[in-house]
Amino acid sequence: MPSPSERPGLGSILHDGGATFRVWAPHARWVRVAGSFNQWEPRTHELASEGNGYWSLEVDGVSVGDEYRYIIDDENHWRVDPRALDVTNSVGNGVVWASNYEWRVDDFQIPPWNELVVYELHADTFPPAPTSREQVFRAIEDKMTYLQDLGVNAIELLPLKEFPGDESWGYNPVHLFAIEDSYGGPDALKSLVDVAHGHGIAVFLDVVYQHFGPNDLEHSTWQFDRWHQHWEGQPMGGIYFYNDWRARTAVGSRPDYGRPEVRQLIRDNVMLWLEEYHIDGLRFDRTAGIRNVDGNDSVPPDDPTNLGGWGWNLLKWVNDEVNYRQPWKPMIAEDMRQNAMVTQPTSIGGLGFDSQWDESFHHTLRKAMVAPRDEDRDARAVAAAVANKFDHHDAFRRVIYTESHDEVGDYAGNPDGDQRVPEHIDRGNADSWHSRKRSTLGAAVVMTSPGIPMLFQGQEMLEWQQFNGSSPLDWSKVERFPGIVTMYRDLIRLRRNWFNQTRGLRGHHTNVFHVNDYDKVIAYHRYDQGGPGDDVVILANFANRAYDSYEIGLPRSGPWHVRLNSDWSGYSPDFSNHPSYSTWANAWGRDNLPCSGRIGIGPYTVVILSQ
Repeated sequence: MPSPSERPGLGSILHDGGATFRVWAPHARWVRVAGSFNQWEPRTHELASEGNGYWSLEVDGVSVGDEYRYIIDDENHWRVDPRALDVTNSVGNGVVWASNYEWRVDDFQIPPWNELVVYELHADTFPPAPTSREQVFRAIEDKMTYLQDLGVNAIELLPLKEFPGDESWGYNPVHLFAIEDSYGGPDALKSLVDVAHGHGIAVFLDVVYQHFGPNDLEHSTWQFDRWHQHWEGQPMGGIYFYNDWRARTAVGSRPDYGRPEVRQLIRDNVMLWLEEYHIDGLRFDRTAGIRNVDGNDSVPPDDPTNLGGWGWNLLKWVNDEVNYRQPWKPMIAEDMRQNAMVTQPTSIGGLGFDSQWDESFHHTLRKAMVAPRDEDRDARAVAAAVANKFDHHDAFRRVIYTESHDEVGDYAGNPDGDQRVPEHIDRGNADSWHSRKRSTLGAAVVMTSPGIPMLFQGQEMLEWQQFNGSSPLDWSKVERFPGIVTMYRDLIRLRRNWFNQTRGLRGHHTNVFHVNDYDKVIAYHRYDQGGPGDDVVILANFANRAYDSYEIGLPRSGPWHVRLNSDWSGYSPDFSNHPSYSTWANAWGRDNLPCSGRIGIGPYTVVILSQ
């Protein structure tokens, strides 16, 4: 009889002369491993039971690149290792992998969270076409100088776990620990992170733990050791999944968070990205569906839809672990429920995320941009969205945006019409004056509101093609709309206090002091400590009307200088270039502020001022 291995670790663990294979299969009567190292002989290498649901064996002669699979209880039941770090493809074999990558930038420091400007991108459609298979990561590297010049200091990659086929958004993972083979593989991802760090850009990654799949039969963990139950006459997923009504999600089967082995799998996957690949932060997909079957906040704690609290506790455990090991790396939730406890510390019962996506901000601002008639824009709602905080003391507990993969993607159920903002504003004429004016108006509000601002790929070049996961960006728009790209660059630099004149945009404090819903004009004050170079005042006009002299309150006396006028004709030749001049704040109070001044502003325009 074989003896279990005494070496630690799960999956295939290389050592001198061979490798240890260890796998969890609690219902198996026997487990064997076959691969290129034994000519795929299914009976030669039988793993030993460790008595706790795990099986292991040391096999001589195994080396990097060997392919393998487990055979469990039946010579026709071949399964890919759920912890395989590389696979040949989504329906192929596991690959024994160990990296010899040598990091060139090993001392990268992520920018302070209040200085982050995030650029969300999909690996396969961001680079210019054509990009050959397995060269996707390299093609993104080639665009890093462009992103650096634009001013973003973090990219957020849609999920990279191996998925079925070669085209996907990535939210249907089938091999949790393996990199999508068509993108270039594990070391190619390390090189991409390395190049980004060399350009001063952090790398965030979307991760999916609310469901595996959705094509359950292709998933490496589906009915892994053959045991499973039935629910409503349908076979369920076995040891890695709930086997009843709790498994059902709209996009795949839910993992069984009540099993310690499943929780450990997810925890180890989180740490793989942060430690092995040097990823700088994670965005957790659909966290509401991890803590509650229906994503519901209103049910009692003991309601069965809360999964016995296991999903909630899993998220707390993972966030505590990251905070202990690498606290400078932000954990971001896509919870979409306006739940402040998501970003509260675990010590007081919260989930411990550092920030969460603010879907309400997006919906409110987008509605104000796309409404055909000015009278249908709600200045009060925009003002409330600007001022909103998930945490009273920390403005950066939320991520704010007008476009993300969900809001501009081609899928059913999108309440915003599945379109990029310019196309949504003027369907069929996305390059029109209205589309350019109002989409950049929204972008300026994003860059000047409290929170972590995020762009979606191509937004800065007026991309209007619907995101579908297969059509590449139209990079010719960079040359077609150079002024729009310049405006985004200018906004980002002001947001990051590039010229030491707008430090308040990195501060926690916001006072929306002027809300004129009749004329659709708002004004707000952003500041950190206050004073020259810190105080920033933003005047936003959501109507197709210009003002030669619009009076608002100002927090301090003295000169106020225009740092950006989004109506400048340099951004687009047909913008009106309406004069927006520096002003002197007099001592007459207005809008509950001690001073006031008059400012010129064009239609659908944002003016940014500071001292």
